[in-house]
Amino acid sequence: MTREAPAQDVDESRLEVGKPKGWAAGIPGVAVSLARTVEQLGTGRTVKALRLLNQRQGFDCPGCAWPEPREIDGEKRKPAEFCENGAKAVAEEATRRRVDREFFAKHPIDDLRTKTDYWLGQQGRLTEPFVLREGATHYEPISWDDAFAVVAGELKALTDPNEAIFYTSGRTSNEAAFLYQLLVRSFGTNNLPDCSNMCHESSGAALSATTGVGKGSVSLADIHKADLIVVVGQNPGTNHPRMLSALETAKRHGAKIIAVNPLPEAGLMRFKNPQNVRGIAGKGTPLADEFAQIRLGGDLALFQAVGHLLLAWEEQAPGTVVDRAFVESATEGFDDYAKHLREIDWPEVERATGLPREQIERVARMIATSERTIYCWAMGLTQHKHAVPTISEIANLALMRGMIGKPGAGLCPVRGHSNVQGDRTMGIWEKMPQSFLDALSAEFGIDVPREHGFDTVDAIRAMRDGRGKVFFAVGGNFAAATPDSELTEKALSSCSLTVHVSTKLNRSHVVHGRTALILPTLGRTERDVQASGEQFVTVEDSMSQVHASRGRLAPASEHLLSEVAILCRLGEKLFGAGHAVPWRTFETDYDLIRDRIARVVPGCADYNRRVREPDGFVLPHAPRDSREFTGTANGKGNFTVSELEYPTAPEGRLLLQTLRSHDQYNTTIYGLSDRYRGIENARRVVLVHPDDIAALGLADGARVDLVSEWRDGERRAPSFRVVAYPTARGCAAAYFPEANALVPLDSVAEKSNTPVSKAVVVRLEPQP
Repeated sequence: MTREAPAQDVDESRLEVGKPKGWAAGIPGVAVSLARTVEQLGTGRTVKALRLLNQRQGFDCPGCAWPEPREIDGEKRKPAEFCENGAKAVAEEATRRRVDREFFAKHPIDDLRTKTDYWLGQQGRLTEPFVLREGATHYEPISWDDAFAVVAGELKALTDPNEAIFYTSGRTSNEAAFLYQLLVRSFGTNNLPDCSNMCHESSGAALSATTGVGKGSVSLADIHKADLIVVVGQNPGTNHPRMLSALETAKRHGAKIIAVNPLPEAGLMRFKNPQNVRGIAGKGTPLADEFAQIRLGGDLALFQAVGHLLLAWEEQAPGTVVDRAFVESATEGFDDYAKHLREIDWPEVERATGLPREQIERVARMIATSERTIYCWAMGLTQHKHAVPTISEIANLALMRGMIGKPGAGLCPVRGHSNVQGDRTMGIWEKMPQSFLDALSAEFGIDVPREHGFDTVDAIRAMRDGRGKVFFAVGGNFAAATPDSELTEKALSSCSLTVHVSTKLNRSHVVHGRTALILPTLGRTERDVQASGEQFVTVEDSMSQVHASRGRLAPASEHLLSEVAILCRLGEKLFGAGHAVPWRTFETDYDLIRDRIARVVPGCADYNRRVREPDGFVLPHAPRDSREFTGTANGKGNFTVSELEYPTAPEGRLLLQTLRSHDQYNTTIYGLSDRYRGIENARRVVLVHPDDIAALGLADGARVDLVSEWRDGERRAPSFRVVAYPTARGCAAAYFPEANALVPLDSVAEKSNTPVSKAVVVRLEPQP
């Protein structure tokens, strides 16, 4: 029997504020995991689902992209190879709640628009295709054939293929991603924006220029072997909880950890591992040996200051700090880098970072004396205007010390979505290399467009300006994930057709074009049976490991199609049965798709055999594998020179960052408990240092509007509760997607075009 979802929406007046915790996980994490899954799945399905989560014969977590232990490294997987938020992700996907035709008959679109993202997501799984016709008040059922006919008809009616925009979320499998980009390029456009554009695009831009590979250079085994791990702009306790186990292992092996963050996140302070006695009955494992509570956007100044100190100590004792042999044989640009950092303005560094010089020197000394250093970072770095120079500055330190291509050392951008990295490998990018496009064209005998397409920001601009007319999304929640919410919603509403391939109801379904389609798909947890038998898919984790994922649960509805089937049937409807791409054949047997991947995608030769190995295989990475930088234009690891830059706020204003609650993953809101920060039952809160609250003439608990100020005007997010919190002075934090309305569309990172969501100048305007 289908269990009903909560009838009531969020009541912000029920906010409870407690003391932030100094540790993460422990027994509460286990209790919450079990309670959420049993509530939505029932006991039997909970046991079946969780024992298969992240296991070799099971399915990959639909949450984050943190890797699993590998046999080749002498490591074993635990019986419970998942975290609290992974369990929540499974509960959301495998829930018994349903959004069916009775639901849509009961709820007109005008009613659904008034609901919060939390309420929408809690209603359950979509059961069949639905259409909202132009001028209609309700979504209504539509057959699959008719739905594909609507999409194909709208696409064929466009005067230019570039009037269509095709978005992708990071949950899409490699097989679906490969087919999706093939369909889009067969149609004649490279308009393939994806969630990477809003998250780790800055990492890709920086690493491609400095190391030649836009991915990290470490494995999970490297984390365990490191002497020093620098965790910057990242909250693993909430966003990648299984990383805490890896950090605990590293600590047990003698590693030191430096945490750099504006907020004292519990997961970086102490970890109570619920899978060992110390975590259950003891105090757990202290993690951060040094906590640098940096001001928002001060990271570039920090790493330049560290570089300055390392170079000064090298001059004092030549050969003790800089890996001269590596720098001279494998890199270029060191002399210019060293000259640039010879002098530094320490008062400016302290203003930018908010850190005393003594602490910066301690951090630098730890980096100077470590033999195996890993740098980890996430969106706390990537979503700044100067994100690319900042990440390049980290690469400078790694190159200087020879910390690339050696065990226990390297660069580690920690991705979010479970297959966001794999989607890019499979061709989901608006500016794929010509070599990839050449291989695709040769393999299928089709004309592949060469002009770069729209990324996410440019796609919104195109829809706003009437140049984007059809919006098609495989996964994700575009309306909630993107910046400048009011503008983005108007842009989507201007389209003639919006289409969303989804598992659950979300904000993007109620912000729609003149006609809107919802196409329900199988989740990662569900069995996928096609004409040739039961299928599996493949994914790539944050450390370039490609492996299989096999859904094991019964589908939520008999009317669901897999993402592969949806794309294949749309391809056949759009191009006809005689098209060069054998769409119908691909739907029947995913091995046939993988055979083509093997011939097109670099590093994927013999794909079908290799993904059937117990842990799959690792994609090549020249700097990691051989200390060669074959991907850069000059064949060297490149030092870069960047001018010091950091955000500032006028008097009476704060720098705001958007972040996740512990009870959400990206735009999916699991519940209303941010227990590590002590926030319960509400989401419209703004975390502000007590001294800043007093300086602004406010009180803890005051209700305010958040008003962002940028060169093109103001944006307002109404009715937030001020919460006193030990964040860095001059900085504030609020949850997304609620605070995305404050992020200007044109405020983007240089070179990556990523929205600047981590340094928004705001004023707190008291409500009457």
